[in-house]
Amino acid sequence: MHVLATELATLEEADVAVDLGQSPADIVVLSFSDSDLSALAAAWQQEADRLPTMRLASLKRLKHPMSVDLYVESVVAHARMVIVRCLGGLDYWRYGLEHIADVARERGILFAALPGDDRADPRLASVSTLAAGPLATIDRFFREGGPDNLRQALRYVGTLLGRDLDWTPPAPVGPVSVLGRAQQGRPVALIVFYRANLMAADIAPITALMEALERQGLAPLAVAVNSLKDPLARPELKTLIAAHRPAVILNTTAFSARAENDTTVLDDADAPVLQVVLSGSPRAAWEDSQRGLSPADLAMNVVLPELDGRLLTRAISFKAETPADPRLEFASVSHEPVADRIDYVARLATAWAKLRHTARQDRRLALVLSDYPARGGRTGYAVGLDTAASAAEILSLLKAEGYDTGGRDWSAADIERLLMGDVEHVDVSAAGDTFGLPVLRCGKVLVLLQPDRGAIGDRKSGYHDTSRPPSPAYVAVYAWLRERIDALVHLGTHGTLEWLPGKALALSAECWPEVVLGPLPVIYPFIVNNPGEAVQAKRRLGAITIGHLTPPLSTAGLHGPLAELEGIIEEYAAADGLDRRRLAFLEDEIVERAWTNGLAADCGLVKGEPNRQAIAKLDAQLCDIKELSIRDGLHIFGRSPDEETMRLLAAATGAEAAVRASADCERAALIAALDARRVAPGPAGAPSRGRADVLPTGRNLTSIDPRAIPTRTAAAIGVRAADEVVRRYLQDHGEPPRALVIDLWASASLRTGGDDLAQALWYLGVKPTWDKASSRVTGIEIMPLATLDRPRIDVTLRISGLFRDIFEAQIALFDMAVRRVAALDEPAEDNPLAEALRNGADLARVFGGAPGSYGAQAADTALDGQWRDRAALGEVYLAAVTHAYGGVVAVQPSEGFRDRVSEANVLVHPQDDRERDILDGDGVADFAGGFAAAAALLGNEPELYHLDTSQTENPKARRIAEEIARVVRGRLTNPRWLSGMLNHGHRGVAEIAQAVDALYAFAATAGVPGHLFDATHAALIADDAVRSAMLQKNPAAAAAIAARLHDALGRGLWVTRRNAVDHDLQRLMAEAGR
Repeated sequence: MHVLATELATLEEADVAVDLGQSPADIVVLSFSDSDLSALAAAWQQEADRLPTMRLASLKRLKHPMSVDLYVESVVAHARMVIVRCLGGLDYWRYGLEHIADVARERGILFAALPGDDRADPRLASVSTLAAGPLATIDRFFREGGPDNLRQALRYVGTLLGRDLDWTPPAPVGPVSVLGRAQQGRPVALIVFYRANLMAADIAPITALMEALERQGLAPLAVAVNSLKDPLARPELKTLIAAHRPAVILNTTAFSARAENDTTVLDDADAPVLQVVLSGSPRAAWEDSQRGLSPADLAMNVVLPELDGRLLTRAISFKAETPADPRLEFASVSHEPVADRIDYVARLATAWAKLRHTARQDRRLALVLSDYPARGGRTGYAVGLDTAASAAEILSLLKAEGYDTGGRDWSAADIERLLMGDVEHVDVSAAGDTFGLPVLRCGKVLVLLQPDRGAIGDRKSGYHDTSRPPSPAYVAVYAWLRERIDALVHLGTHGTLEWLPGKALALSAECWPEVVLGPLPVIYPFIVNNPGEAVQAKRRLGAITIGHLTPPLSTAGLHGPLAELEGIIEEYAAADGLDRRRLAFLEDEIVERAWTNGLAADCGLVKGEPNRQAIAKLDAQLCDIKELSIRDGLHIFGRSPDEETMRLLAAATGAEAAVRASADCERAALIAALDARRVAPGPAGAPSRGRADVLPTGRNLTSIDPRAIPTRTAAAIGVRAADEVVRRYLQDHGEPPRALVIDLWASASLRTGGDDLAQALWYLGVKPTWDKASSRVTGIEIMPLATLDRPRIDVTLRISGLFRDIFEAQIALFDMAVRRVAALDEPAEDNPLAEALRNGADLARVFGGAPGSYGAQAADTALDGQWRDRAALGEVYLAAVTHAYGGVVAVQPSEGFRDRVSEANVLVHPQDDRERDILDGDGVADFAGGFAAAAALLGNEPELYHLDTSQTENPKARRIAEEIARVVRGRLTNPRWLSGMLNHGHRGVAEIAQAVDALYAFAATAGVPGHLFDATHAALIADDAVRSAMLQKNPAAAAAIAARLHDALGRGLWVTRRNAVDHDLQRLMAEAGR
């Protein structure tokens, strides 16, 4: 048996190698903690003439293996004692620790590898060369911390090196230190920070925050701890919380503090915990960064704290260097506070404390509904949610809980009057003008639509454009609101506020979400299966995102001519082997009907194809349509679905009790959030994919640690998905593809753990590697060609804006994989990337929009802009892809994407859940349709595959044209789906209009056969009952549907033989305008 060799590469190799330029010394101390290093420098400086020489360095600067090699060779190898204090354990700096251990054993160097927190780490002890007794003593010195203990630690190390020095054992400092005091009559604000900062006298941001909170009328108490997981600190913290009952907690410690029972020591306060960032980067880096924080800060100070339910606020300090001490060859680093960021955080904490201490009947609230996507009849739109019924449900809940809602019961019809502008208009002034703002006053609750972000006529195109500031009227509405409310509830996924220009997180005073909203508590009911856009609301607005159930699902079944055709096929199957003449008649009837209703074209039948072969394809297509999952309505926030829906969700997740508890949990979470109490965290994901952990809903949505993506499970699914695409391409073309483009969206990656990225890696013949203990992705493994049983494929990622913002490390990982595969000594027929490298071609393979931009713009332009033809839309799509990501320069302008589109054999657009489909919105048409238009512009005709991975054991690749036909027949024209939507009134008709828009966008960019438009017209316009219901419930949306279909006719996107079509559309538009 032969073992095939693989090649490994680590993520550290994606960092830039640096030379710290230090000379050797007796003692070398390395740590991730700047506080450790600064405190050691101060301790050494007090007795420099008596202590051994010393070098200090931050592990953050020694990530690249070459940096480690150089430092070990030039400094460590000449030392007599090396101390490494590694926050996170062995796996956070494995290469360096193991390299130092090898050199230490070889050269007789004393080596102490210490944990960076208060927990013992046997694996670090095992790589140390220092005996157990001295190792424990040095560890205790660092654990206790403080100038005196560290000075004694250096004296003790001196004795180990033969110096005649006195030293005293580590002096206990205590697990908790408290600054400040409670003041009678003032709400307590509890600040939690690291004791290491206190011991290093590096607490300028903490004292500044305390002063700012006091100015706001709060009583700040600051408590220093080794860690929130410190078992010695927990009892004292619990006692402190019980004694002072803080109204709000401001936490500056990193990571998650969750115990094995999923609780944290801060939960006892039952108060909002605001996450305050003490950034590990310089201020200049933050000011220049569109992302706002480094990947390390993002993981430690944002993502992991979110797992505890903390609410991100701002970065209030940044690292600043003091002048270097030439004797140490080291410059101490300390936290430098930023006054205006501290002031913002203090005002936000005060707003939460005020909300908590205001009686419910006196609280002033705004319930804001989206005006998205700014097209006819779409007011109050929210993904999967009936906003009118949900708003009425929330008002009913508030009334029952003691809020002033005006002393009456509000209905969905009342909210629909607001959506149509048939309510009171209040005067709001902006830029010297006054305009009327529709507002439904419900006692102390104001219900209103989110204002237009920009100018009428250009509303949708700027929806996700973070380069475009909001209009003066938009700013004025929020300014008007801020004077009148204590908290804002934004109902449903999603609004415009979190997409305004500015940093992705750790916002500055110039970032528009802060300018517009100010320090205001935000509660945001959000669909549970959309973690990517929930993250945007959490991190840019500081919102509590309360997950709500997805809409009820059922299988589409068959209707009308398709049901009749299925009946004939079943009759044909029953007659097989009996009457040959009867069989022949039925065969002809089946095939003729299929050509008449367009199903033959959907299946790719060819005229003259043998009937039996054709019928097999038709039967498979009918089964595919029948099994399509469709929404059987919309969710109503806080209201339980019917029993059938309960049963289906329970079957999908195996969590019936959690499904049944969801409605009550949604209601309880909203009330808790408005009380400024804790809302328990919970993961986001797709229930239909078996994600029982996302239930019950009604929890503060969290996402996965980006450093763990792709997960091991996702990697296995990704392999199956890639193999399915290759199988389908082989079926269609007889050979595997050589070049491929795949769309990567952040929400899908967060939902699945990154099976789309794993899929992209497997096309290259690469698998991720993980750290065994932490499950973090550490690098890649390049598989030999023999294990692939196919050539490697040249893969390009077209990433979304949110993917760019969240997954910097994954971009670097994929870029490294591409370059490693290209460097292999393999023939051109097996490795197109190697051929590209040998030919001197650019190896950039990750492309997206410029920092701060979102979307592909093709669908927006097709639906709302000025355009001539498909080529113009292709140019729009290409123009939106301006930057290459990864490589030596992480972000750079590039036009290389044009080459990738022109050479691609196939585009893959993955879909991971059954709760959405290709016509749910225009997003897929934007990316996949835009790609099709661009490829045609460049003279290419690649395959367009829709990859359904909702059933993870059996991924299914279909042509996008096949999937469009499947959804048009299974959902858009399905009487059961239409009936379900019409039952939701105004909001349901908006859903129908969304699907028609998506169909149009595909027609404009990729082409849609006329018979699908015929079927849509027959179901929506020619059906008198449906047309009348749409006109009655949402005339604006009905008119928009007719106008969109009429435009498709006028542009030649829809060619029909039906003479009455134009008349029908004109009549509906006229009726809607009456």
